[in-house]
Amino acid sequence: MEDKDKLAKLNQALEEIRPFLQKDGGDISLIDFTGKEVIIQFEGNCYNCRINDLTLNVGVTQIIKKYLPEVEQVKNID
Repeated sequence: MEDKDKLAKLNQALEEIRPFLQKDGGDISLIDFTGKEVIIQFEGNCYNCRINDLTLNVGVTQIIKKYLPEVEQVKNID
């Protein structure tokens, strides 16, 4: 699969996640994607949320891996 196709799938994953975050006044942005690693940034209320690690590990990572199983790590930058 080409990088542009992977990026399209990654954006689909983020669009699936986004409504849940926006319900609580937050959002998510893609910062970088290397093929095996995705770097995101939580925004709005999600930025300082005390459970954003849980959201990252249980929600965001699982949905991204549903679209791109080859992703090994998803990181949030502060």
